[in-house]
Amino acid sequence: MIERRAVGSRALRVIRSPRTRVFVLYFLAPLLSAVLSSAGLVRNAAAATPENAHPKSYGTGWECNPGYREANGACGAVEVPANAYPTNDSYGRGWECARGYEREGDACTLISIPSNAYLNARGDGWKCDRGYQVVNDSCYAIKVPANGYLSTSTYGTGWECDRGYRVVQSACVPIKVPENGYFIDSTYGPGWKCDRGYRATGASCVAVALPANSHLDYSGNDWECDRPYRKRQGECIAP
Repeated sequence: MIERRAVGSRALRVIRSPRTRVFVLYFLAPLLSAVLSSAGLVRNAAAATPENAHPKSYGTGWECNPGYREANGACGAVEVPANAYPTNDSYGRGWECARGYEREGDACTLISIPSNAYLNARGDGWKCDRGYQVVNDSCYAIKVPANGYLSTSTYGTGWECDRGYRVVQSACVPIKVPENGYFIDSTYGPGWKCDRGYRATGASCVAVALPANSHLDYSGNDWECDRPYRKRQGECIAP
């Protein structure tokens, strides 16, 4: 106890010394002033923040709490219409229509779903059942021709032709594959290609004529010169 009192006594004498007081005033006074100033700013910001608002996380100023919107320097509650729910976002309207309803102005009205349709996954519109197509806000049955089938595409006719057939107006007609040709799955073109070593000429497949020092190219329907020969006027010429 005696040693503690002695140490405390020495410390007190040091603090009371003129040099120590000068040190404290010179180095600690600015820090103390900054702390007091910051506290004052915080008090002023809190006093200037309206009801149902809070100071911004960054910078100066304030912003309304979720569910409130700024108007004339105050934060008023967001008016949520019937069949809607608050989003608690700090931007936009602050509400969204419930599933099965759509926004019309500042209200949410029931989505009218036509026959042969269903509410979409988002709940903000509708889609036609399989086998039906949208026509003037209604769903009409897709007429699939003979040798055709329903497609998965939501655009176009809604149907495609079976393999070996092609679309001609509203029908599926057989594809006439020439000799030395074969069927291909393609929406465009004649619906067939020539075998390797043949090339399409009109509606036929004609054998590729290979000049001397040449071979079939990667497509198999044309030719190119062997190295080091070069193609010139339908022949392979030595360099």
